[in-house]
Amino acid sequence: MAVQSRDLRSPVRSGGSSVRPLVAAPRVSLHTFVYVITCLLALLAIYAIMGNVVSWGRERIDDIRYGTPRTFHIDEVVGHNDGAGTPSHFIAMNLNRQVVVIEIPGGETDKMRTITGPYLVGAGEDKTPVLVSFDDINGDGSRDMIVNVKNEAIVFLNSDGEFKEMTPEDRARMAAGQ
Repeated sequence: MAVQSRDLRSPVRSGGSSVRPLVAAPRVSLHTFVYVITCLLALLAIYAIMGNVVSWGRERIDDIRYGTPRTFHIDEVVGHNDGAGTPSHFIAMNLNRQVVVIEIPGGETDKMRTITGPYLVGAGEDKTPVLVSFDDINGDGSRDMIVNVKNEAIVFLNSDGEFKEMTPEDRARMAAGQ
């Protein structure tokens, strides 16, 4: 028996030309298309699920931090029957979508005052925390109250022993530098 060797990768084929294209055109099969679409749908589902999980987590953190209804407490000396040893206590609440701030001047509960803010409109606004900070906004030497709800700040000026919401005239006076 004699051993013969032949080149099986010969460019010459029977009944055809001897020229082959250098680069074959890529063919996208139906299976590849279905795989890509399935991956995109899976990513979209993961994105939607993660959005809900993050939203749920934020709400639980706010439940722990502010309770239900959303409540925030702060002590501050604002000049209303208070001093360094007995600061006024402020309780800011989102009470059924109504912003309410309760002031207990100098810890004297018989002189409590309620300051009402805006009504919150929109889906889920009953869970929005209301925060309070203090600063001298108009430069009169007394600390004014700033109520922060989401990205909005509502200023209450400290005048005549109580907090009054800032009016357009007050804004114009401050802008003019008076």
